[in-house]
Amino acid sequence: MALRNAVVVGGNRTPFTKAGGRFAAASAQDLLTSALDGLVARFGLAGEQIGQVSAGAVLKHTRDFNLTREAVLGSALSPHTPTSDVGMACGTGLEAITTIANKIRLNQIDNGIAGGADSASDAPIVVSEPLRRAVLKASRARNVLDRIKAFGTLGPADLLPVPPSVDEARTGLSMGESQALTTKKWDISREAQDELTLASHQNLARAWDSGFFDDLVTGYLGVTRDTVLRPDTTLEKLAKLKPVFGRGDDASMTAGNSTALSDGAAVVLLAEEEWAREHGWPTLARIVDTQTAAADYVTGKEDLLLAPTRAIPVLLQRNNVDLDSFDFIEIHEAFASTALATIKALEKNGVGTVDRSKLNVNGSSLAAGHPFAATGARIVASLAKILAEKGPGSRGLISVCTAGGQGITAILEAI
Repeated sequence: MALRNAVVVGGNRTPFTKAGGRFAAASAQDLLTSALDGLVARFGLAGEQIGQVSAGAVLKHTRDFNLTREAVLGSALSPHTPTSDVGMACGTGLEAITTIANKIRLNQIDNGIAGGADSASDAPIVVSEPLRRAVLKASRARNVLDRIKAFGTLGPADLLPVPPSVDEARTGLSMGESQALTTKKWDISREAQDELTLASHQNLARAWDSGFFDDLVTGYLGVTRDTVLRPDTTLEKLAKLKPVFGRGDDASMTAGNSTALSDGAAVVLLAEEEWAREHGWPTLARIVDTQTAAADYVTGKEDLLLAPTRAIPVLLQRNNVDLDSFDFIEIHEAFASTALATIKALEKNGVGTVDRSKLNVNGSSLAAGHPFAATGARIVASLAKILAEKGPGSRGLISVCTAGGQGITAILEAI
């Protein structure tokens, strides 16, 4: 059976907001449903059965065990639309897109929707292990007395909630602390980080002002633009911020050149190329290929957020292309120093040099925000549109790092 082409038809997302801001009362399900309904309205899909919707969230409550299905049931899509939840930390959105694209290629479905959502405002609160076990024991008790006894061994400290944390289980370090080690190892200067941050804000502001996002973003709860964006920021303002990660005089990672905790959702509509044409849908760009990789960061031999540098060479070789073959390169800005270290590592390892004029031309996570599972779909939708505007044959490369020392990369090409 010949493989078919999976193409990006279009995308939609909510604006991204800082945690604790305008979306503070919205859950990941609320956000994902909103993003879906915006896409449904844009492409006239109300009541339609889609081949499959695949999405996920990183910060999931137990109530979100069937997140994507519940979002679809709450949307205007047909309830006959099947779903699946995907999880790959910050790579969730792109992994979901890979899932749908591969099903289209294999003739299992003709179309599908993929993406993700996260609400840092609504992060799950964890209870202590003794309290958790007591609650489970009480739930199995046969009478009131046994239920009371289940809590009898708890002390006051056991009743305190455990603050939300994204520390790496294997190292005990937060992502920022891990990246601080990478920043020092790769000799990434404060000035270089702030310059990349400024470019991200300027590029995103320019894209918003030009109307680029008019058919990619649907307002939600009165918010119509990304609230992390600071169009008026300057190198002087960024230089005044104090480091928040790293230690000593060489600490250089600030709240400005690190991504803000964010709320939002993003989805992408995919279809088989000929099927899309027959139904009058746009065919912005083809999903050419994707590749994942993992780094041995636990031993300290490799860096937590540089796993994409292991995936990119494999992806390029398999598709017989090099870095110079790309018109646009999207490197997820988990931190400014992550993108800069990725560029340095690719050059040092002989993969090639990233032309900075092609990098994140419409801004990225530093300016837009980073609702973990939504970032992949945001990037794919934006890149597909840029490629379509550039013209047939233009190519784009995507690199997304994730917690757990993993990474996912992709190639898109305009048709």
